[in-house]
Amino acid sequence: MITRRRFVESLVAGAASISLASCALPRPPRAAPGKRDGRPNFVVILADDLGRECLGSYGGTSYATPGLDRLASQGMRFERCFAMPMCHPSRTTLLTGRYPFRTNARWGTLPESEITFGQVLEQAGYATALSGKWQMAVLKDDPGHVARSGFATSACWGWREGERYWQPVIWVDGELRPDLAARYGPDVHTEFLIDFMSAHREAPFLAFWPATLPHFSRVGADASPGAALASYTEMVEELDFQVRRLVDTLDRLGLAEDTLVLFTADNGTPGRVVSKLGEREIRGGKSTLTDAGTHVPLLARWPGVVPAGSVCPALVDLSDFLPTLADLARAPLPEGVVLDGRSFAPLLRGQPGAERAWVHGAWSGQAYLRGVRWKLYASGELFDLDADPDEQAPLLAPTDSPESAAARAELGAALTQLMDSSPS
Repeated sequence: MITRRRFVESLVAGAASISLASCALPRPPRAAPGKRDGRPNFVVILADDLGRECLGSYGGTSYATPGLDRLASQGMRFERCFAMPMCHPSRTTLLTGRYPFRTNARWGTLPESEITFGQVLEQAGYATALSGKWQMAVLKDDPGHVARSGFATSACWGWREGERYWQPVIWVDGELRPDLAARYGPDVHTEFLIDFMSAHREAPFLAFWPATLPHFSRVGADASPGAALASYTEMVEELDFQVRRLVDTLDRLGLAEDTLVLFTADNGTPGRVVSKLGEREIRGGKSTLTDAGTHVPLLARWPGVVPAGSVCPALVDLSDFLPTLADLARAPLPEGVVLDGRSFAPLLRGQPGAERAWVHGAWSGQAYLRGVRWKLYASGELFDLDADPDEQAPLLAPTDSPESAAARAELGAALTQLMDSSPS
């Protein structure tokens, strides 16, 4: 069988129709100080179905992730970042800084009243681009939806319209791209952002890659069209390859010191996948509210600002991205909108900040708050995550110790206050 990488290499060598010219650009001099007015560029990468146990930098031993591990060694690894357990609620939370009960978005939609971090940065003078999975609309029915959501240029897989990997259905700025019969979707998405970053290297930009990888597909994603389905291992390693392409482009363009790269994921690993975290086996928990479904990686690289090789133990969740990007871009937050997120910009600089006491997760009528050690569900189940990280033995109120009783009371009051707050 022709491997995915050998197939791509043969295409690159022999097919002029595949443009990788931007990858070979000579490194230009860095832009003069002050052109960005001290504001960084942003490259935000959202993996699709990837728990933190998949990365070597977190102790994962099942997959080769040298690019992501290098990203961690050159920047900061967050120990406690959390998402919702499914893709769409995580994506609305990431985009808006608001928990799903506030946006009240039906699956595959984003209400027009919601304000995204793309709109916040666009209004602050950033060039904005999105390339990858846009699960907020069916683009054949609403091809202008991405642009109205704050991303001036885009190359989006047609969710629910066709394949994401080989022979992908991709809309570019609202027009269906016709020349992808022999193309691999992740290559198309990455090249789009490489070209965008190259074209906008002298002004502040936001490049958002909500990746299709490593989500399972119905068709061959690792070899030539018609080949067997790719394994999860192959797709994790393909994700790592594409991340390396983007980061290497920043380095070649002389933009590394001007750019914050953030890498995270929308939920945990699929349930049929078993990965090793050190010697501990972890079965994927996508669609569950356990750590296996919600504990995701968060890596940040910004040379000269984010301390290299640093580890942050603070709690973070996906609602924190919008206020963090706005903070660093010196952009005003949306007016008259309740935001659940808070900026972790001070943490990126290795400085103390207003750290969270808890993060929130919800799915399928269930909800929880969790701190560093304790996790309380709306059902009343309390877990000591230090002693029971897989949530096998809930602590019951009648048998509470003074310590667990205090945690139950504190998290219970906060959860009640959160869930009772009216959507706005």
